[in-house]
Amino acid sequence: MDTLSPQERESLRSELSDWSLDGEVLRRTFEFEDFVAAVGFVVRVGILSEKANHHPDIDIRWNKVSLALTTHDSDGLTDRDATLARKIDALG
Repeated sequence: MDTLSPQERESLRSELSDWSLDGEVLRRTFEFEDFVAAVGFVVRVGILSEKANHHPDIDIRWNKVSLALTTHDSDGLTDRDATLARKIDALG
């Protein structure tokens, strides 16, 4: 799978403004009311990820969940990362 072009990255940066672009990784931290809500979100992300066969790195810190997306087989960002980020954002 091809990595995103510089133009696609720039477009992604404005479209997914709550995500940061850190080299070849899209990152975002979500904050919740408590640990249970954070874990519930992780379960919903897990279901999306399994369906997409594309899995983010996940870090849970009490009420905060940090996600990192990259396509390891392509050594960079691909449309798979952008698509999953959009679906995660739709979870609310």
